[in-house]
Amino acid sequence: MKYIDEYHDAAAVHKLVAALRATVTQPWTIMEVCGGQTHAIVKYGLDELLPPEITLVHGPGCPVCVTPVEIIDQAITLAQRPEVIFCSFGDMLRVPGSAQDLLAVKAAGGDVRMCYSPLDALTIARDHPDREVVFFAVGFETTAPANAMAVYQAARSGLTNFSILVSHVLVPPAMEAVLSAPHNRVQGFLAAGHVCTVMGIDAYHPLATRYGVPIVVTGFEPVDILDGVFCCVRQLETGRAEVENQYARAVRTEGNPRARQLIADVFEVQPRRWRGMGEIPASGLGLRPAYARFDAATRFALDALPVADSGECISGLILQGLKKPHECPAFATRCTPEHPLGATMVSSEGACAAYYRYRARHAEDASS
Repeated sequence: MKYIDEYHDAAAVHKLVAALRATVTQPWTIMEVCGGQTHAIVKYGLDELLPPEITLVHGPGCPVCVTPVEIIDQAITLAQRPEVIFCSFGDMLRVPGSAQDLLAVKAAGGDVRMCYSPLDALTIARDHPDREVVFFAVGFETTAPANAMAVYQAARSGLTNFSILVSHVLVPPAMEAVLSAPHNRVQGFLAAGHVCTVMGIDAYHPLATRYGVPIVVTGFEPVDILDGVFCCVRQLETGRAEVENQYARAVRTEGNPRARQLIADVFEVQPRRWRGMGEIPASGLGLRPAYARFDAATRFALDALPVADSGECISGLILQGLKKPHECPAFATRCTPEHPLGATMVSSEGACAAYYRYRARHAEDASS
């Protein structure tokens, strides 16, 4: 299949690995920001093909993983209300709050529904005018346009029983938080290609310049990722720190202007607390005053008092690239997808879920 098969080509993979071995002369640590890239790296064993000088660490690019406990608790509170139909992407249903998850609420009789789009929740609101319909608006810049469109259409059609619980986060501020941390070990980034299809690449230039790190916008297939690593290593070895677009077949410099405008019309930038990382300035989106009536937290007067993360879960260290999942004492024992301690074991983009799915058996074999 064109644009898929050629990016899984074994000959191209081995050619890139050979080029990396011929280029690298010293140790480098590179962070892939996106959880989708993490899963591809672990699934295909790409990190195990790399020269020993190159270390890949996993970043905070999993929106489910970084949604803080107090927002999950807000979602659970809403889902328990008899007048509410609570709609969400499937990944969020098993993310643990402080006491339970949304699936437990559903099992107890709450009207919790999995949707594939916020526009599905709009349809439910139109079909049930006697109920309050709340959509869990979670995600990075990739899902923001669809959520903005849902709010825009609700306003335009005069829907009064629809609202969203907002937990939108932005990638560049999280990257800056990683780079400015006292124990940062990241020397280069693979930036998330799908985010850049929406937002473009201009926001990364100040980061590359300020911190002296190359940032390579990268796709999600094996050849994409290895090519992104090669571009990053080539810059590091020659002392350059630039923004490079490896994913040019999908990403334009300016991104998607219409989607960006819709986001800007409906949302405004604000501080946001991240699970495992604390509050990061200007790292989230909230509804603008003109659309505040669609904010579920305001409509239902929900409190958002910070809740401590699980003391045993080290997802915060994993999201900052300071630890890997198998370094957690609870990994694959007290923390599994069936009984997760943290969101990184639940999400389809979570690093712990990737290691459990593709490498837990290897870890068991090595320890036996």
